Amino acid sequence: MAKGLLEGDDGRVRCAWHGNLDDYRRYHDEEWGQPVTSDQRLFEKICLEGFQSGLSWLTILRKRESFRAAFAGFDFDIVARFDETDIARCLADTGIVRHRGKIVSTINNAGRAQALREEFGTLARYFWSFEPTPQERPARVDWETIVANPTTPTSVKLSKDLKKRGWTFVGPTTVYAFMQAMGLVNDHVEGCFCRGEVEEKRKQLTRP
Repeated sequence: MAKGLLEGDDGRVRCAWHGNLDDYRRYHDEEWGQPVTSDQRLFEKICLEGFQSGLSWLTILRKRESFRAAFAGFDFDIVARFDETDIARCLADTGIVRHRGKIVSTINNAGRAQALREEFGTLARYFWSFEPTPQERPARVDWETIVANPTTPTSVKLSKDLKKRGWTFVGPTTVYAFMQAMGLVNDHVEGCFCRGEVEEKRKQLTRP
């Protein structure tokens, strides 16, 4: 079997990174790479990618429900109004990553998300405007290509634009992980059963 692929006990071949852990495999099969146009989900994901910085995504995934409870379901209109009392509450919450800088960043980014919505109508319209063209994508998406490209010219461009707009914890690696997860690119590797399914959903998607 090609590097970066793993056959599960159900006989299906997948990207190997889930390690056949039940919750991680479910995330791989049902969420990762599926095209997302919900503003709330896009905001949640880019914030959680910021929290992941220096950690594993599995750590964040297993705390996701606690994060949702702590940050009002990532409703950015509510989060933008968080104050020092809310920061103290989050810092005392053992169910999330208690990093003051990342908590403050999420509150800041909520305000920046409101500004994007004001300018573009939706966050989705803004983020999907950075979807790479087919010419910008690799001819073949295999494990070696994924490992060799933790960032892309597009993720660097998006990161720079977000930072210019006042967003924080949005470096190009973080932003590319966000793009992969939200389906702006399809980085399920060749041979993974999800790759074709995701590509079909991307073809049928009405871009915002």
